[in-house]
Amino acid sequence: MKNYGLFGYLLLFSITASAQFSVRLIITDVATRKNDDIYLMGNFNNWNPHDENYKLKPFGGSRKSIVLKDIAAGTYAFKFTRGATDRIETTSDGRDINDRVIEVNADISQEFTIAGWKDDYPDVPKKYTASPQVRIIDTAFQIPQLGRKRRIWIYLPKGYAGSSKIYPVLYMHDGQNLFNQQTARAEEWGVDECLDTLQQQTAKECIVVGIDNSRERDREYNPYDDPKNGKGEGKQYLEFIVKTLKPFIDSKYHTKKSVENTFIAGSEKGAVISLYAMLQYPDVFGAAGIFSPCFFISDKIFPELEKFVPARVSRFFMYIGKREPQDIQPGFEKMAALLAKQPAFTVRTVVNPLGKQNETSWSEEFAHFYKWLMNN
Repeated sequence: MKNYGLFGYLLLFSITASAQFSVRLIITDVATRKNDDIYLMGNFNNWNPHDENYKLKPFGGSRKSIVLKDIAAGTYAFKFTRGATDRIETTSDGRDINDRVIEVNADISQEFTIAGWKDDYPDVPKKYTASPQVRIIDTAFQIPQLGRKRRIWIYLPKGYAGSSKIYPVLYMHDGQNLFNQQTARAEEWGVDECLDTLQQQTAKECIVVGIDNSRERDREYNPYDDPKNGKGEGKQYLEFIVKTLKPFIDSKYHTKKSVENTFIAGSEKGAVISLYAMLQYPDVFGAAGIFSPCFFISDKIFPELEKFVPARVSRFFMYIGKREPQDIQPGFEKMAALLAKQPAFTVRTVVNPLGKQNETSWSEEFAHFYKWLMNN
């Protein structure tokens, strides 16, 4: 994991290699479904699992291969698929494999075997992995601003029950992905296990409130109307957090209620609504975690930030992985630059050269975010 300042981040994405090379990838054996078409997906084609330009061709006997021409020097990650992410290569017993990685600095040829495919193995029921510190406040908490209900999770520090201490609070979106593998869309963030360890090491404790998403996620996490998804409901969603959920949490739990001790964080579109919360309610939220933000959903947030006049110091933790979709990077760079222009803003910009747009990468970064968050 490497951390870069804003200048280093911009430089990292602007450097291109002048040399061009040829890379041949050869599959010598496939355990099953030997006659199916095989595709290559990686950071060179936006991880597209069914890109006809990256379809392997017969290469003598039962072998298949693909030649990548005019490839710049660098590190490339990839996997083989049969045209979909649920038909991706695995180990011989169906477990996920790490990305294959090649270092290109000359013309190369490499051979591979495929031990299994994801769809050869039935889904295994997910385990309940939430720690004892996690509980569900309500499975149908009322959201009067939107006329909906939502499951709400809460993480309480280990010593909470027998203590009179009061704690800062971090509000996070996509609650079903934070604590429990059983409810996560793919992998969980592991926020509870991370905090169990960090709070013991640092003696800095925090309550975390997780708010489930819903089928209306795209609208609830967008404060602006969108031609594709319809009317933005982000303002009503934030009003729910600030005027309904936060007062409830503050009345039921031992919390520090001040802006310096109230935080918000999310990923993708949840990152967008987290940053917007800092503009909409600067007297409520003192810091935000912005993980892999999808600012491309609306460019209206940029002029709104430019017009924003901060009345107090606010803190922003900006994170992105270099192996995320290409449409993430321009908005991230633009937003990081705009935030850096504000003297009242403290901005931490982090780039993970191997990071993807997924819970595994965000989980790896969460510990760094928490240490930064609590060091105020």
